[in-house]
Amino acid sequence: MLCRNRVRDFAQWRGVFASHEAAHRNAGLRLLWLCVEKPDNVFFMFEVASMEKAYAFIANPDAAKAAQASGVLDGEYHFVEDAGGYRPSAAAPQSLPTV
Repeated sequence: MLCRNRVRDFAQWRGVFASHEAAHRNAGLRLLWLCVEKPDNVFFMFEVASMEKAYAFIANPDAAKAAQASGVLDGEYHFVEDAGGYRPSAAAPQSLPTV
């Protein structure tokens, strides 16, 4: 599950997020990575053990309360799948064109 949170204060968000580790685990979510290139716009990815548990976690009013307490201004989540070892073909360009 790929997630993005735009936050008021990264340190506040990170503290609340970290305090919910057990709730994430109980919902079958395992944090894979956290991108903090722009601290006010945080991307993170969970491995999802159970879609049912993940949806229940997201729908739980406690999750909305935690988001509010952590200073989330807006956010989104997307369920993604493994690309199955996708690798560009030899014919594909190796770099993006400049614009």
